[in-house]
Amino acid sequence: VSTQSTWDTKDIRMTTEGDTFAFNADIQQLMGLIINTFYSNKEIFLREIISNASDALDKIRYKSITNQDELKAEPKLFIKIVPDKSNNTLTLWDSGIGMTKTELINNLGTIARSGTKQFMEAISAGADISMIGQFGVGFYSAFLVADKVQVISKSNEDEQYMWESTAGGTFSVVKDDKNERIPRGSKIILHLKEDQLEFLEERKLKDIIKKHSEF
Repeated sequence: VSTQSTWDTKDIRMTTEGDTFAFNADIQQLMGLIINTFYSNKEIFLREIISNASDALDKIRYKSITNQDELKAEPKLFIKIVPDKSNNTLTLWDSGIGMTKTELINNLGTIARSGTKQFMEAISAGADISMIGQFGVGFYSAFLVADKVQVISKSNEDEQYMWESTAGGTFSVVKDDKNERIPRGSKIILHLKEDQLEFLEERKLKDIIKKHSEF
């Protein structure tokens, strides 16, 4: 199955403030693997995204040791998980360090970490996809359950931007004037696939978090 089959050009909102980018070839290959491999233990995406959110909180906490103003925009450090059954979305919101426009482009698509290739090699050698986080590419596990992912992010160093992709080889980053303002941090909005709506059930989410995390 070609990953192109999931791509629809209308999902890219071209604006003067926004740009569309091609995923790095290794990342594109990785996403194809995630989307097209039959894998039953899809719940690992939640562990990976919470783990990334936790890292983002650690980073802002660390920066605030030398500069208290780093926490000024949002003094509370939190991770919130918001299931929305009316829109079939699952949102993971953290008040961590957030990402600038450049960081969204580099970290989520154009620059492959060394672990990208290593992870694919490990998979070909029979490793389990649940090891994805150890290779630093856990974010992409979101596409196990979602056919569209949006990341709204606000760093102290930049304005609010939105990253969006339907995994078809490209992603867009636009200045975000439409959504609710985030003082600082990131909101990852997963538009769940029709057969993954169980991840909107509160009990299911609590069970997974209990199983995988320290929260």
